[in-house]
Formats: sequence, structure tokens, C-alpha cells
Amino acid sequence: MIDDDESRMPEWLIVCRDDALELSDSVVLAGAATRTRAGLFAVLATTLALPAYLGDTWDALSDVLRERLDAGPLTLLITDAGHLLADEPADQYALLLTVLGNLATSAPHPLRLVLHEAGSS
Repeated sequence: MIDDDESRMPEWLIVCRDDALELSDSVVLAGAATRTRAGLFAVLATTLALPAYLGDTWDALSDVLRERLDAGPLTLLITDAGHLLADEPADQYALLLTVLGNLATSAPHPLRLVLHEAGSS
């Protein structure tokens, strides 16, 4: 038997299929642009105007996102989220969630990740 507390998603992670989803102040990333780690890093760097020294490691991403979260809260909305890291080994998706989870629980301002998949018509 699974305890309800153990099966709940963390508060910083939202998965939804609501076609009318509107989140003010969210940074929208197109899932198709995030199929690879390099693509994800590039779209984050461009969209969030991250420093040029971002690099290409999860530790580097964590460092620059922590600096970004020093300035205020951040909500990342990934549309067509089924594409997120789809061309990478599964462990890369797990690493992304670990990085963001660590930031969400330790950064000075809130971080939310919204994974949105449009409902089927």
C-alpha cells in the first residue's frame, strides 16, 4: 500500500493537461526545443538571459539558476512536455528533476516547474 504522502508530487512540480492553462509571470519553453540536454540548456540560456559561462553540466545549470533565483521567483512552463529530454537517456530527465528539486527546496525564492501536455481533441 502506498502512503498518500509518499505518492504526492512535490509542490514545486506541476503536471497538467488543461488546454486553457494560463500562468502569469511564467517563462514558457517549447517542449520541442528541449528534446536534448544541449537544446534545453540553449533555450534556458536564451530565454532567461543566463550568463555565458553556463557551460553544459547539470552543476553549472544549478549554479546559474540559483543566481537567477537570488533575484526573485521563477516559474518554468514547458509546453508539450512529453518532448522534454525525449532524445536523451532517462537518467538525464531524472537529473533535471533532481537539480530543480534541490533548487526548489533551498533557493531564496520559489521555483516551480509546470509540465504541460495539451489534452487530446
